[in-house]
Amino acid sequence: MNIKEAAKATGLSNDTIRYYERIGVIMPVPRKENQLRDFTERNINQLRFAKTMRHAGVSIERLREYIGMVLEDDDRTIPARKALLLEQAEEMRERINQIRAAHDHLLYKIDHYESHMRQVENRLE
Repeated sequence: MNIKEAAKATGLSNDTIRYYERIGVIMPVPRKENQLRDFTERNINQLRFAKTMRHAGVSIERLREYIGMVLEDDDRTIPARKALLLEQAEEMRERINQIRAAHDHLLYKIDHYESHMRQVENRLE
């Protein structure tokens, strides 16, 4: 699969895909004889994972750290990889809770908007 097809399959731009490969967010992509990238299904899965994690707020540094451990291809890194993922999941849970609280506050404000505005207007008179 070439980069255009990889971009279509993942929803990422060609530039983002090249950047992720260059900085180590995904494994190196195999090259054809003409030096064009030849994306494997594993590369596509890594791009999808990176996209999902970035949308969830995971930093580039943490993704690089995780992929670095995967590239070591050493079962001894499995506990560290799992710990990193668990840590990121907990950070996401905290962000979700903050967003929920803000959403609940916004809905409360919307539900009580007219009565609140009447009180403000009465104070101004």
